[in-house]
Amino acid sequence: MASVTLRDVQFQDLDILFAQQLYEESIRMAAFTPKDPTDRPAFDARWERILVDEAITKKVILDGETVVGSVFCHNWYGQPEVGYWIDRPHWGRGYASEALRQLLDIVPDRPLYAMIAADNEVSKRVVDKLGFVAEDTKRSFAEGRGEEIEEIVYVLGEGR
Repeated sequence: MASVTLRDVQFQDLDILFAQQLYEESIRMAAFTPKDPTDRPAFDARWERILVDEAITKKVILDGETVVGSVFCHNWYGQPEVGYWIDRPHWGRGYASEALRQLLDIVPDRPLYAMIAADNEVSKRVVDKLGFVAEDTKRSFAEGRGEEIEEIVYVLGEGR
């Protein structure tokens, strides 16, 4: 892995971000995705709302000049929640851990939450490494799988 930097998501990033979220393996792993990830008008409408919402921290993850994914923090469900998406060809290189570590330095809110599909071992390791603690489990409908699955609620407290 080369040098990882974060920068604000820009309108011109949307083509790349759209393409990155189309891998079937990525959709299955993330589980909580749009109902139809191939629906470009819905993707664009969602991102138009996100881009103008100053309450959402949204960054692209860069390796040099290459966009390898995105990382974000939002309050859509009443509590600050972090998440990320790494382009499939860039998996396994530490981008998620480093990008989320950098996001934690930017976002002062604590506690912070991360919701992860219970069988997503990679994402569980990422948040564990950064000090998040599994606090609860719940069942939720995962559009990316077309079924209800168990997800783990992780929390990062005041110490980080």
